[in-house]
Amino acid sequence: MRQERNNIFEGIDWLLVFIYIILVGFGWMNIYASSSTDETRDVFDFSTKYGKQLIFISLTIPVIILILFFNSKFYEQFASVLYIFSLILLAGVFVFGKKINGATSWYNFGGIGLQPSEFAKAFTALALAKLMSDRKYNLKLIKNQVKTFVIIFLPAFLIALQPDMGSVLIYFAFFFVLNREGLSLVYLIFGAVSILLFILTIYFGAKLILIICLALITLATIYAVYKNKRFIRFNAFRIVALYIFTSLFVFGIGYMYDNILEQHQKDRFDILLGKVTDTKGIGYNSYQSELTISSGGFFGKGFLQGDRTQGDFVPEQHTDYIYSTVGEEWGFLGSSLVIILFMLLLYRIIYLSEKQNNKFSRIYGYGIASIIFFHLIVNIGMVIGLLPTIGIPLPFFSYGGSSLWGFTLLLFIFIRLDAHKKYDW
Repeated sequence: MRQERNNIFEGIDWLLVFIYIILVGFGWMNIYASSSTDETRDVFDFSTKYGKQLIFISLTIPVIILILFFNSKFYEQFASVLYIFSLILLAGVFVFGKKINGATSWYNFGGIGLQPSEFAKAFTALALAKLMSDRKYNLKLIKNQVKTFVIIFLPAFLIALQPDMGSVLIYFAFFFVLNREGLSLVYLIFGAVSILLFILTIYFGAKLILIICLALITLATIYAVYKNKRFIRFNAFRIVALYIFTSLFVFGIGYMYDNILEQHQKDRFDILLGKVTDTKGIGYNSYQSELTISSGGFFGKGFLQGDRTQGDFVPEQHTDYIYSTVGEEWGFLGSSLVIILFMLLLYRIIYLSEKQNNKFSRIYGYGIASIIFFHLIVNIGMVIGLLPTIGIPLPFFSYGGSSLWGFTLLLFIFIRLDAHKKYDW
């Protein structure tokens, strides 16, 4: 029987809300540490980075209230409309947007910048959940897979044109959702093999890797024929296709690396793979970030006691490199606590997703869990030097209103959908 809500907060999962508050609050403390100086310690100095972030945090309150105000059916019924709206916003930056750091990714409203790609992730997750929750939808059908890929990669394509390749990578996180809903593991295996071939080709060169790949395919074919004499008769076309595809893929990577990538992008891959060492040029940020984290030891130097953070050794530390502040001032203990909090957040989202009464809410839950997980892994991997610098913020931590509001939108739509189990259906 349907029950009426007495207020918008009934039925919401307070554990998720509590984790959210802890992450946002601790994130602001580290932004304060990384952007304040002895001359600017006033918490309410709104001309500073930490002061502006405090404004952004305060504005999440009306955003959350607005999200919870709408009936959970609203998000399912208007998922397609919200998705189209996000596409319009992404396309609009090419006409009305502002170019910052070489990318036309922002709208500017009276000095406040809004990055539509941060909100497009939530609306893409809603559209994907809407499509896949249809009773007639079968992910094993090729036509449905094509529809799904179009929904995922259309906003990614618009973001790539800005260009903002870091945000584009986030959309590959949706493959975890597709796998949960029945997409063959072949796609994930194909993706993993492609990434491996990409890395090996850059490191060793296209010719050597191609020879090795073709030799492995040949040996595998000989072994299969030895086991089954009729194997070659039924699989000759697939074997030839595999030869052709592998050759085109490997040479394509080599061509892209030599002729398409900018020099600074090549340098980042070369540094990451250990082909060159550069601690003063393109690799300066990562090198200083690693030193800053390692200097914190086990317990850290204490809040506002990080000399490397206070000395501004890591450029733009309050944004994508905010985790290095955690490492220095709070040490291994604090850094581990942050990861544990994120893992608890992800576990709770997945746990609640599996308990949803309808497929739409479950798919959306897995969508936001995948996005947050991808951001977490890539950002921390970047900060500790395991991945190249690609400009992906740490959820709820990194400075910026668009990032904070985008992740707040992601999470609280799910909290609202989760509350529907008792009050809206």
